[in-house]
Amino acid sequence: MVGPARPQFVLFGSSIVQMSYSNGGWGAILADIYARKADILLRGYNGWNSRRALQVVDKVFPKDAATQPSLVIVYFGGNDSMGPHPSGLGPHVPLAEYVENMRKIANHLKGLSDATRLIFLSCPPVNEDKVRQATSGIFSTLVRTNELCRSYSDACIELCKEMSIKVIDLWTAIQRRDDWLTACFTDGIHLSAEGSKIVVEEILKVLKEADWEPKLHWKSIPTEFSEDSPYDLVAYNGTTTLNASEWTFYREIQWD
Repeated sequence: MVGPARPQFVLFGSSIVQMSYSNGGWGAILADIYARKADILLRGYNGWNSRRALQVVDKVFPKDAATQPSLVIVYFGGNDSMGPHPSGLGPHVPLAEYVENMRKIANHLKGLSDATRLIFLSCPPVNEDKVRQATSGIFSTLVRTNELCRSYSDACIELCKEMSIKVIDLWTAIQRRDDWLTACFTDGIHLSAEGSKIVVEEILKVLKEADWEPKLHWKSIPTEFSEDSPYDLVAYNGTTTLNASEWTFYREIQWD
């Protein structure tokens, strides 16, 4: 492990997590925002449902690890919500089982340490027409509807309220944008750069408003090695230097 030690934020989920470093994804954006502040660790598994996540959660997050994450952001549900295949194969998980799987995952993560915080992401909507176009001729029967997404999103939100876990309602947040159907997805399911910006905005909002100690919002975490130095860039006056540690002007969006 490299030092100095930083807070660890783990993104744990299915393809929306695995792909979060692609196409201007939300994981990559978080890694930039938290540069020199926290390490963003990716544990994303394309195509997975809550059953598979439950099978490995103790391997991904061993309770006897020397260091436990400060934050875990969890997303499963989109694959669970797919309609069942006649063969019995496929990622579908009945709604009641999905809720219990997520409850068990949450209980395991809560037991990692008193300082480990959780944010769950609910199932986002889908562009049903684009899904059909993108998957035709590739997959067998693929039932993925916005109404199914809504039911799994609602169930996740209700569970999180019951367990006092921070939750982001992605199903609603993405649809607040008028052009969400065309702007927020690459293939009708996975998030485009525009869709990822919504996820980041919602995550930062939760982190800013949470009454956690220590604070995990990026503006509250010290910047590593941020002291002034004579080796910094020389200012216009030619006699002082400019500390670039906190500069953010290069970012397309100045995140709050």
